[in-house]
Amino acid sequence: MKFSKLGLSIGLALGVSMAAQAADVEVLHYWTSGGEAKSVAELKTMMEAKGHTWKDFAVAGGGGESAMTVLKSRVVSGNPPAAAQIKGPSIQEWGDEGVLADLNPVATAEEWDKLLPTVVSDVMKYDGKYVAVPVNVHRVNWMWANPEVFEKAGATVPKTWDEFFVAADKIKAAGMTAVAHGGQPWQDATTFESVVLGVAGADFYRDAFVKLNPEALNSKTMVDALNTFRKIKSYTDEGAPGRDWNLATAMVIKGEAGMQFMGDWAKGEFTAAGKVPGKDYICAAAPGTADDFTFNIDSFVMFDLDNKDLQKGQNDLASTVLSPEFQEIFNLNKGSIPARLNLPMDKFDDCAKLSSADFVRTADSNTLVPSMAHGMSTFSAQQGAIYDTVTEFYNNDDVTAEAAAEKMAKAVAAATE
Repeated sequence: MKFSKLGLSIGLALGVSMAAQAADVEVLHYWTSGGEAKSVAELKTMMEAKGHTWKDFAVAGGGGESAMTVLKSRVVSGNPPAAAQIKGPSIQEWGDEGVLADLNPVATAEEWDKLLPTVVSDVMKYDGKYVAVPVNVHRVNWMWANPEVFEKAGATVPKTWDEFFVAADKIKAAGMTAVAHGGQPWQDATTFESVVLGVAGADFYRDAFVKLNPEALNSKTMVDALNTFRKIKSYTDEGAPGRDWNLATAMVIKGEAGMQFMGDWAKGEFTAAGKVPGKDYICAAAPGTADDFTFNIDSFVMFDLDNKDLQKGQNDLASTVLSPEFQEIFNLNKGSIPARLNLPMDKFDDCAKLSSADFVRTADSNTLVPSMAHGMSTFSAQQGAIYDTVTEFYNNDDVTAEAAAEKMAKAVAAATE
């Protein structure tokens, strides 16, 4: 993300002029599935109630890669949106470009530092100032299961990876798909990071995916995790390559598959389908990770615009996003939990209550870790190096786990230079 700052300044000025004429609050995001779209509609309604026009700029693709490509093109061409869904270390990368709006005035007025856990507020700041507002906290290391499939197969929902393979064998023997998966790099990485966490624990996970320690990346422990990860592929179906995540979730909802490894945005799909947790589906931590929590925080950044009307719209958007009303309704729809502290959880289901309790508990026990797969632990270049290695290994049986671990360490090191 290396822009010419002179060209960018000129481009931004042109973009401001165009935006001012439209007087719309344009928001770029990649929430396009059923539960996600319902949540966005609520934010649009709240913004319109404040007198603003919401200009929806949705770019499909659950991992957000396509949206980021479009965003970079828009900023470089001088036509940035008022707000964009950006998260994790990517916020710092955009901050380095000098193109983000300062949200400290609204953050100070509303005392965001008291409303947000430190682990969340730190991610939202650049150079000590708020430049982003958090929408939610997702737990990534979930496993979603269909109890009817397990009952038909005579299997038990697994708590360890050894138990997982026993259950998967039974489901497969009963003629059903054990694991619903979408063969896309970000989905491969989502499953893989849960495997690493379950096989090796939070300390190793942090060493490998936060500190990017080459000795951890190229270790026997990583080799063991890679071999466990590859073994999962034999329990997926032939239609897995290229499948969108929500279609994989639909397989579990319909009883076509027993399990899916996916963050709690998947719960939004179950909710949209009218399914009840504990009855129609089971939410459980991925095998071996009950005492850990991989987090993914969705957030909006605002771009630095000179137009006063748009600035007011941006501030109102930030305020609305963190309001108790939106935090509750958005997270009820999407399956996540509020980023804002001390909100009543009585309207939330048991999965969300467990997630909220575990979020606080793992923060205290130091087993709360940022999701590598979802851009919370590394910059995009290092994440891409891990993605490429993991997906190549998953799809090419000729690549050994030892070779993949060595390649991962080297690729991450090269991306860090």
